[in-house]
Amino acid sequence: MSSSSTLESSVAPMTSGVGSVAATSSNNHFPSIVELNVGGVFYTTTLSTLTRNGESLLGQMFTGRSREPVLRDSKGKYFIDRDGVLFRYTLDYLRDGTLTLPHNFHERDRLKEEADFFQLGSFSRWLTSPASGAFTHQNNPESAASPASDLALMGPQQRSSGYVTVGYRGTFAFGRDGLADVKFRKLLRILVCGRVALCREIFGETLNESRDPDRGATDRYSCRFFLKHSFLEQAFDMLQEAGFNCVASCASGTSSAGTDIKPGMDSEENRWNHYNEFVFVRN
Repeated sequence: MSSSSTLESSVAPMTSGVGSVAATSSNNHFPSIVELNVGGVFYTTTLSTLTRNGESLLGQMFTGRSREPVLRDSKGKYFIDRDGVLFRYTLDYLRDGTLTLPHNFHERDRLKEEADFFQLGSFSRWLTSPASGAFTHQNNPESAASPASDLALMGPQQRSSGYVTVGYRGTFAFGRDGLADVKFRKLLRILVCGRVALCREIFGETLNESRDPDRGATDRYSCRFFLKHSFLEQAFDMLQEAGFNCVASCASGTSSAGTDIKPGMDSEENRWNHYNEFVFVRN
């Protein structure tokens, strides 16, 4: 796929969408490290990444060739009025020409809209291909490889191996006042520990990174992730679909009979707590 086939349709000018916005002059004097505000989500990247594909909208914006001025928000960050969460995939694509979407990724159509807006022709066409799995164009984000060849390059032998630990804290179920009524399992939170890139690959948009202090890098480890849902089986299904197997588990239970129970809380439910961990591996 070549860069000459980027979308020729005109792109609607970006609107500010924030209170205090000033436009920079249309020139190419941009810093080498660029701070972005994309729809309220902050990113930090390099100017070379943003201009890697010179014919894309970002390439035009950050070389001073865009018809519209580049906007700034009230804190001086360059503002782009697009989907801030999905922009991470566009940025990953521009960084090194490789991209692996998370399993169970359900926003492919919306991501294609972002690719069309930023005039990334090959990225957009790959997203419409029914065979698209992992996008791989080493060293050239607009190379001429086909989506089918991209999929062939990413066999199971090329998926990165590693360990992921899933843990959760919950409560034991008891009957009320000696009655055998059914009480469903209550999980307070499902925790995820492991290499950041692996966790993002497996859990995708269900991964909550809000408590991770070092968001951005992918070649590190974190124990600060948790899931946006409390369905343990859903987490296990996603791990199984990603090729992981459970190799170890442990559990513990504690009694809090000596502690005060807050008014209105179920005393039996909160008297006994347990914590479980499951270790998954992909070779």
